[in-house]
Amino acid sequence: MAAPKFLKLDPTTGLHVEVAGVTTATADSIPSTDANGRLTLAQMPTGVGPELTQVLASESLVAGNWVNFHDVTGVTKARKADATNSSKPAHGFVIDGVTSGDLADVYVDGQNIAAAASGLVAGARQFLSTTPGATTATPPSTAANLVQCLGSAIDGTTVLFKPEGAIVVA
Repeated sequence: MAAPKFLKLDPTTGLHVEVAGVTTATADSIPSTDANGRLTLAQMPTGVGPELTQVLASESLVAGNWVNFHDVTGVTKARKADATNSSKPAHGFVIDGVTSGDLADVYVDGQNIAAAASGLVAGARQFLSTTPGATTATPPSTAANLVQCLGSAIDGTTVLFKPEGAIVVA
């Protein structure tokens, strides 16, 4: 869909001209929402917005994946968190999918609105799964698995990210 247009007075001609709204921050422009009907973070004042960091994805990530930060030759990258062992605890999540090598917006606080397609039970604690990037209502129980509570489900698809201390199953 094309960005909405507005009328602006051209000071040199005195005529009204059509101007499209923008989704990137520029001086003296009228903002337009993105495809999801939201203002982009670039349009928000400094200090306003979610707690997130941008990191390169070391593998493709899909919306809702829980991610782990890791170091690759001095560069912080994001990959799918995994409870199979203690090497990939969840540090945050992505709401939008990204391809390996692209910058990912990793949210380190807040609501993972894409945590599941459906099926979460409101109020149920959610744990990092042994399926990379996923959540489960059942804590992992195999020896060497990481048990990390990610928070609680708010509804059928959303988890409020409030991570607790993790333990390794003996």
